[in-house]
Amino acid sequence: MDRTLTQHPREHLVSVTAGEVNLEGNLVIPEGATGIVLFAHGSGSSRHSPRNRYVAGVLQQAGLATLLIDLLTLEEEEIDLRTRHLRFDIGLLASRLVGATDWLVHNSDTRHLKVAYFGASTGAGAALVAATERPEVVQAIVSRGGRPDLAGSVLPHVKAPTLLIVGGYDMPVIAMNEDALEQLRSLKRLEIIPEATHLFEEPGTLAAAAQLASEWFTHYLK
Repeated sequence: MDRTLTQHPREHLVSVTAGEVNLEGNLVIPEGATGIVLFAHGSGSSRHSPRNRYVAGVLQQAGLATLLIDLLTLEEEEIDLRTRHLRFDIGLLASRLVGATDWLVHNSDTRHLKVAYFGASTGAGAALVAATERPEVVQAIVSRGGRPDLAGSVLPHVKAPTLLIVGGYDMPVIAMNEDALEQLRSLKRLEIIPEATHLFEEPGTLAAAAQLASEWFTHYLK
């Protein structure tokens, strides 16, 4: 561990080796945790996203460990702010997730934990691709407002139980998730949160999504 950020819950700033780069992350391991959820942020977001930090807090309360990382380096983020192309480079993002997964498997503080992915927006596509690269490790996936269509031809090869959560007002993304659901061959479910838009900013909608994610992960990681 590099240094403690907060005491309750204990949150640590860690440097995650993913291939040839080091990615900054925030790691929380509640006492007695048996599983850890690795977050894959969406386009233009980061590990500081208040929405994903909220979801992480709900998972921690359920006894699950969480790791929020930035999939791009600081230099890459600066480039992406200008070009907006790296956030859609699913191959790159998935490779970073695979690297972070391997880090979890070998890190002394996390190697005993079962691994799952929580993906938002484009991060969901990357999570599904990464899961096919480590099918023996990734035990569950949850997508919130995700773009599973970006996983393309790998969807039928996903082994992990997958929950797709979409806002009821997010019509284009609902259609994308319905198409992805048909292609998935793993245990799968689509949940539509009424009156929620893409970012789940409406009162109670993010809490509903977080609760669904918590139940899914608790079932498959404990």
